[in-house]
Amino acid sequence: MATTASLPVTEPGTDHPAQPGALLRFSPPALLLLGLVLAAATSSLVGMDGGDWVAAGVLATAALALQLWWDRTARSRPGPSGVGAAYYGLRSVLAFGLAWLNPFLAFYAAVGCFDVERLVPRRWIPVGLLATAATVAGAQIGGLPPGDTAGRVFYGMLVAANLGIFLTVQRDAGKAEDRSRQRVAAIRELEHANLALERAMVENAALHDQLLLQAREAGIADERRRLAAEIHDTVAQDLTGVIAQLQVVTETREQDAARVHVERALRLARHSLGEARRAIANLAPVALAEDDLPEALGKTVVRWSERTGVKAEFTLTGVTEPLHDEVEGTLLRIAAEALSNTARHAAATRVGVTLSYIGDQVVLDVRDDGRGFDLSALPDRGTASGFGLAGMRARAERLAGELTVESEPGLGTAVSARVPSVPYER
Repeated sequence: MATTASLPVTEPGTDHPAQPGALLRFSPPALLLLGLVLAAATSSLVGMDGGDWVAAGVLATAALALQLWWDRTARSRPGPSGVGAAYYGLRSVLAFGLAWLNPFLAFYAAVGCFDVERLVPRRWIPVGLLATAATVAGAQIGGLPPGDTAGRVFYGMLVAANLGIFLTVQRDAGKAEDRSRQRVAAIRELEHANLALERAMVENAALHDQLLLQAREAGIADERRRLAAEIHDTVAQDLTGVIAQLQVVTETREQDAARVHVERALRLARHSLGEARRAIANLAPVALAEDDLPEALGKTVVRWSERTGVKAEFTLTGVTEPLHDEVEGTLLRIAAEALSNTARHAAATRVGVTLSYIGDQVVLDVRDDGRGFDLSALPDRGTASGFGLAGMRARAERLAGELTVESEPGLGTAVSARVPSVPYER
């Protein structure tokens, strides 16, 4: 009688087999009942007499009593143990005795292939499987004991073959169990990594907010310094000149000379008023109050071109997205400062302004075909004064960005500001 074996897989993530389910719990009595039914149907074929049936009844009753005892004991002794090994051994002895009386009763022994890992400590598993293999092999040769030498040899070969099959299946089940534990461990590590990543993202968001706050505060301080410098360099000097010219007027009695000084004072006053208006206009990017960054840049370029008479073009590339107010304000101020520098120093005939959305960065390029300059002649960053290139670079670096300048005498100038595309916050 051929019998197949399938060894259990232990509970993932533990070193002990999972608690037996209803199938393994009721398999021993169910297989015993199946064997008794088949034995009754074949008793005349195998020659069972009344004494054999009395012995089979005693062994079957003992097997049922053993099973009832184990059902109560197993609740307090999960996993392989000495008590489980004793239960397995007694059951194997009863199964061997039943198979001796009728080979079909070996069905009761087959359950040992399924629950050996749940009952027997690992080092004793081969012994338990050997007991099961001996009983199953007896059924496969048609009953015990073997009739002659050839039968005994064949019986030994079947025992060895069955034991080899059982051990191979048990080894494969162990490998599957190890893979299952490794998968569970990997999933747990991934969960820990995800939790750590979530915590890191929360910390990064907090740091991001802190950096933006610091950038805003630094921007306010920078605007104050810029306004102080511009007022000192323009308005204050012009007002000093106005006072000087008016003092000359009060001290001279010549009408023509007084008129000349008054006209100079008026020019200085008008210039001072223009500089004051320009400083106020640059204090905050009013253009962003109603327009987004691309529209504000486009209008800024158009107004600059109309005011200076220099041909200027604005180009937009990439997919636009709302950016944080600090990012948009910084880029607009850098563009205005670059255009202002071009008007004052470049003597250009054409200017191109490009805004590019590239992944997680935004790039602003301002190019002109003016006279250019020697980059090596610029003062060191630490000693640079004013709010030209140094100011634009400082604005970009406050947002963790960078500003690069390319220029050569006679070949124009290109200013490129690259900053992170921090999204708009409602």
